[in-house]
Amino acid sequence: MDKNSSMSRRTVLGAAAALAASAPVLAQIPGQPNHVKGPRVFMDYDQAELDAAYDQAFYAPNLQQLTGRYATNSDLTRARIGQPRKFAYGPTAVETLDVYATKRKNAPIMVFLHGGAWRGGKAKDYAFAAETFLHAGAHYVVPDFAWVQDVGGDLTVMADQVRRAVAWTYQNAGKFGGDAKRLYVSGHSSGGHLAGVVLTTDWSKYGVPANIVKAGVCCSGMYDLHPVRLSARSSYVKFTDEMEAAMSSQRHLDRLTCPVTILHGTLETPEFQRQNRDFAAAVKAAGKPVEFIVAPGYNHFEIMETLGNPYGFFGRAALARMQLAKA
Repeated sequence: MDKNSSMSRRTVLGAAAALAASAPVLAQIPGQPNHVKGPRVFMDYDQAELDAAYDQAFYAPNLQQLTGRYATNSDLTRARIGQPRKFAYGPTAVETLDVYATKRKNAPIMVFLHGGAWRGGKAKDYAFAAETFLHAGAHYVVPDFAWVQDVGGDLTVMADQVRRAVAWTYQNAGKFGGDAKRLYVSGHSSGGHLAGVVLTTDWSKYGVPANIVKAGVCCSGMYDLHPVRLSARSSYVKFTDEMEAAMSSQRHLDRLTCPVTILHGTLETPEFQRQNRDFAAAVKAAGKPVEFIVAPGYNHFEIMETLGNPYGFFGRAALARMQLAKA
């Protein structure tokens, strides 16, 4: 190669580097096309990135497969163990809960709060986890509650419903052979958020003792709603300053009276991983007992499915908090 051709090559490479440096930065989000990096909205996220970080569809391509399996496996579970007993915990049609009762007398109770981005999900589709608890000697209770779009976008309505469902379960445990003194709460996704809200409740407003919940398990939830409010979820949740503050359990840890386990999968969105990591750190910093579990290789919907396995990440964590985990 002669001197002129070498110089020409260096010139071309230099020009290419200069062009690349001056071009708009393209950001790649799993499941989303490249886009021009926009202004920061929260931390280092632009709007498209933050929206995607609170939308599981971008990070879990098997979403429909897994949620469909929740429903079909729940049908199979009911075929094996029978239909649940259904009770009303409030005056509206949606305010009911399904009780899958173990044969053990005076047994502990797990109340599970389902997810669905606050705008979907039904109790009947989470029966697949019932056998985890029944075979371990515990009752499994799954409340239904309103979807946020049906209550004017107000999360506080949903929070009040699940709190009343928990209070009803405590007050009426004897109707299905439950031990009110051994009541536990768990939740996943937006149900994990609601579980965090339940765990930081001022129970004096509901006429029950402050320590009615003996332990909690929050899986893949949200605990500070400020970044959620900045995301596309604000299109259907009508956030206000008051709602953001009241529904951010991480800001009310003075009310937490029981141990809590917090877990997430490594294939979840970066924000769902951070929310759970930060919540665990905040609980620890507050001097409250906490266990933090990271599940390698699980996305948001796969980790939910492990509640139906006594040896799965979620199932074992829940049973361990109830002191029912198998060796």
